[in-house]
Amino acid sequence: MPLVRHRTASRLAAGLALSPALLVLVVVYLGCTAWTVWISLTSSRMLPNSTFVGLRQYASLMGNERWQVSVANLAVFGSLFLIASLALGFLLAVAIDQRVRAENTLRSIFLYPYSMSFIVTGLVWQWLLNPSFGIEKMVRDFGFPSFRFDWIVRQDMVIYTLVFAAVWHAAGLVMAIMLAGLRGIDEDIWKATRIDGLPAWRVYLSIVIPMLGASFATAAVLLATSVVRLYDLSVAMTNGGPGVASEVPAKFVMDHLFERGNLGLATAAATSMLITVAAVVAPWLVWQSRRTRRAHA
Repeated sequence: MPLVRHRTASRLAAGLALSPALLVLVVVYLGCTAWTVWISLTSSRMLPNSTFVGLRQYASLMGNERWQVSVANLAVFGSLFLIASLALGFLLAVAIDQRVRAENTLRSIFLYPYSMSFIVTGLVWQWLLNPSFGIEKMVRDFGFPSFRFDWIVRQDMVIYTLVFAAVWHAAGLVMAIMLAGLRGIDEDIWKATRIDGLPAWRVYLSIVIPMLGASFATAAVLLATSVVRLYDLSVAMTNGGPGVASEVPAKFVMDHLFERGNLGLATAAATSMLITVAAVVAPWLVWQSRRTRRAHA
């Protein structure tokens, strides 16, 4: 009986200690999310109101040309950003894993961009890509007057400049995740491949990359959440321009929330983004849960 009382008292103390955090979670996170979803179903404009209009805001959102451009831009940006970041991060990790000299210095250099905010990253790349005083002007000053690299002011190419900046920012994080995975591979596997005389590219392609599945999944989920909430990089580099050529969903939400005074449409867009994030993260959480259960079985 004393042991049961002690356990009950411990659980009660733990519950009391966690109750403030639980209250914040319910009220701030879940409450605000529920309020956002509710407002997206009303006719709210400058101020919220309770006039229920069903899915009318979502129908208006899907027919909005600016939103369509934003979603298309996000699809292009997201796919290129994920592929390029994973590939570059993996290659950097493989290079560092060769026990090169100054490994710690190189890791710090590659990780340094990730320590900066997207605002700073965007400003740096805006200067670099500005045709008036960036890369284009520097190359022309070296004696190549016909050189042209003005993607940041071209509507058909500007979205790719966001990809450049975002990959530069995130590749270091991917490298750190991949390097941890590479260092976790049993040394006996490397010895066996050397004895068998397998070429390095085949070892990485057939053995190492499949073994790094969890590392790739973790990096992909982190990058995917960054894609959906992309806002500050777009604002800092192009402010969505030229025109709306580099518009992204998060900027669409912020503009309609604070500048255009269309609360209903903004919350409908925000709810759509929330559903997108859930669709990306939920399968990964299920996979992780099943993997953990199998590991403990």
